[in-house]
Amino acid sequence: MHASQVEKNEETTLQKEVLLEVEDLRIYFELGRQKVAKAVDGVSFTIHKGETVALVGESGSGKSITSLSIMRLVPMPPGKLVSGSVKLNDREILTLPEKKMREVRGNEIGMIFQEPMTSLDPVFTIGNQIMESLLHHQGLKRKEAKNKAIDLLKLVGIANAEKVVDEYPHQLSGGMRQRVMIAIAMSNNPKLLIADEPTTALDVTVQAQILKLMLKMKEEFNSSILLITHDMGVVAETADRVLVMYGGQIVEEAAVKELFLNPKHPYTKALLKTMPSLDQNVDRLPSIPGSVPPAHSFPQGCRFAERCEFAFDQCKQQLPELINVTDAHKARCHLYSGFGGGSIV
Repeated sequence: MHASQVEKNEETTLQKEVLLEVEDLRIYFELGRQKVAKAVDGVSFTIHKGETVALVGESGSGKSITSLSIMRLVPMPPGKLVSGSVKLNDREILTLPEKKMREVRGNEIGMIFQEPMTSLDPVFTIGNQIMESLLHHQGLKRKEAKNKAIDLLKLVGIANAEKVVDEYPHQLSGGMRQRVMIAIAMSNNPKLLIADEPTTALDVTVQAQILKLMLKMKEEFNSSILLITHDMGVVAETADRVLVMYGGQIVEEAAVKELFLNPKHPYTKALLKTMPSLDQNVDRLPSIPGSVPPAHSFPQGCRFAERCEFAFDQCKQQLPELINVTDAHKARCHLYSGFGGGSIV
């Protein structure tokens, strides 16, 4: 893609109306003996109406806690909201009374969890679990709710919906259960769909079907998506914009094509190198040495410094800020903050 086209796409995104705005969100956990885990540490981002934003990073980066914080599903204690703001359509939801927040969950924000077998209740039928949300948020009668549940099952591509509505989760395949989760999440036409690793437990063929279905439902209901994943291939297929997370912080933000064509942060570059390529015949895929530091013992400086081939003295002494490398491309790296110290290619 030409640079001018990338800039045009970024400009179009910037002109869209903001749906979700997260500002300086910090969720810490008290671990005892004066240990504090900074699971989410100063996270800020926006999602525009009709946009699919991918939140990517390794396990332990803080992705799931970020999404659960938006839904206010992090138990407090042991969690603690240290600071931050989460606005949906310009309305602050972090300070809403719990009763009001229950109206937001499932109605304005829908969520698809990683493992549908643990998210669906094994003792209730599929129909009852879809109907619960419809009865609560839309005030439908049971017969109306059941008919709508059948319609939703058809919409997510489940054959014999009239039969499946009376079946239990254990009677369905993994792919069918995930379709049911999508039906539940979309049942009240939410403005925002949060999908936390929605294809992790599925085989490649079913994964592709689920991703395609999610995008179809997004268009059908005119929703936005926050897609949480560690799979850069999934990101390339589905996202408009990407947030790369590491050590509880956003370390890079860019339009999806810009990120793949011109990644800035060394962590993002390392992630992209781990992707398999059809053009290369290798015995073993590259990996990133080391692991994400635990949230209760982050280093003083850059949290990726110990694993970074470009690190220099300043990286280990001072935590870098998330800065604009270009107008629509941000990176949290001293290589772009004027400290110099090395070059990145």
